[in-house]
Amino acid sequence: MDIGTNSVRLLVVRFAANHAYRVVTDQKEVVRLGESEFADRRLHPAAMNRAVLVCRKLAELARSYNSAEIVAVATSATREAQNQAEFLRRLQEEAGLEVRVVSGLEEARLIYQGVASGMHLNGRQALFIDIGGGSTEVSVGDQRQYHYLGSLKLGAIRLNTMFLQDEIGPISPARYAQLQQHVRHTAVYVVQEVRRHRVDLGVGSSGTIQNLADIGVRLALKRRRERDDVLTQKQLRQAVELLCSLPLEARRNVPGINPERADIIIGGAAILETLMQDLGLPELVISDRGLRDGLLVDYIARSEHGPALHGLSVRCRSVLQLARACGFDEAHAHTVARLALELFDSARVAGLHELGEWERELLEYAALLHDIGAFLSYSNHHAHTYYLIRNADLLGFDQAEIALLAATAYYHRKGLPGRKDPQFVALDKRGQQALSEMSLLLRIAENLDRSHAGLVEQVRLYTEGKKTVVLEARAAGDVQLERWGIESRKELLERAFGRKLLVRF
Repeated sequence: MDIGTNSVRLLVVRFAANHAYRVVTDQKEVVRLGESEFADRRLHPAAMNRAVLVCRKLAELARSYNSAEIVAVATSATREAQNQAEFLRRLQEEAGLEVRVVSGLEEARLIYQGVASGMHLNGRQALFIDIGGGSTEVSVGDQRQYHYLGSLKLGAIRLNTMFLQDEIGPISPARYAQLQQHVRHTAVYVVQEVRRHRVDLGVGSSGTIQNLADIGVRLALKRRRERDDVLTQKQLRQAVELLCSLPLEARRNVPGINPERADIIIGGAAILETLMQDLGLPELVISDRGLRDGLLVDYIARSEHGPALHGLSVRCRSVLQLARACGFDEAHAHTVARLALELFDSARVAGLHELGEWERELLEYAALLHDIGAFLSYSNHHAHTYYLIRNADLLGFDQAEIALLAATAYYHRKGLPGRKDPQFVALDKRGQQALSEMSLLLRIAENLDRSHAGLVEQVRLYTEGKKTVVLEARAAGDVQLERWGIESRKELLERAFGRKLLVRF
């Protein structure tokens, strides 16, 4: 489920025993969640009511097909809203949905996956453009890999709110030029970055671009037969001239237009035409795939339904790219990650926690990143680490996962998590429940490699009776520094475990 600024989309698929799947239903409902939001950065009550009602109905539809899982994400309108938490709470309580809020770059990645996976690029490298209600996502990539991701605070509803909110008559050339000037100013950096990459063709997705293509192609077909899956700059210019010449009500009757888009289509057209002009794109191949398809591709890649992935996952690759950019001690980070996972697994066997594979994966990534704040300053580096993770736009993660990653890394040293700490308050309920155990295991793992020499070869946690936890480590060489690190924090660790701690090397 894709909860966008303009509409909510649902894709239900059924998997077969051989890992093949078929689409059961594909639904879309216009809700205008971002209506008037971009003036005050708040989701308005009427818009939230519409969105929650539609999401509840679509969730009921999905469950009527016996869906085992609903993967739901929210994009621009939700991620920018100051009352985001209220909206997410209502979705959980009234629609039974756990919704992830994704960053602009993560949205761009998912759109790239969804569109590229449905095309045969045949060795070509494409520029992908997707215009939503609140943001426009841009990516450059080939069949298997993206090479650039960008997200712009430009969308059809956003521009309508800013420039055309009360316009019901024709749009003058001067006003349209004003829209283009704003787009050009906002997109200048992304345009420069895209120009650094080879682009063999342009690909456009999203309802806005599909609608503009329908209008442009219908105008062209009045004169001659042309492809209906390509939108040229010339066709787009003709569509813009026609749409701007008409008042709102007449615009709703233009052949090829979705009447529900008549009031926002010109804002979307200004974004698309400006990008095509500034990037030198003579035409766009039109795709009907998008974010919801990317969610499916991403889900398959992570689940039992997909074949084993070759190389690193996008999540692991993204984490290592950040860590290497910060010049981390790679050997130490991998040692701490290995030890943290050994502690996690043995503690789970011992019944010391009930965390699952999701938390285990995030613990590994937090361990790899725990020291990156030293890139800024070793003093208080755990706080710098927290800031870097929260603001790095890690790909493949949602906002809740990034917050838990950052908080786990933050508490690898100094005090234990406190319920009033901003790092704790920023987490959702699941993250708050997991943080104490995850940060404790990371703290122990870090102290077991204080020398950065990788001396501890194996470690495990187990219980003796009901009141004692044993930390047993096997090491090669003198581990006096590691032993001191654990012993000096023994009281704090015992408080965290709620039991006496025995240390055996």
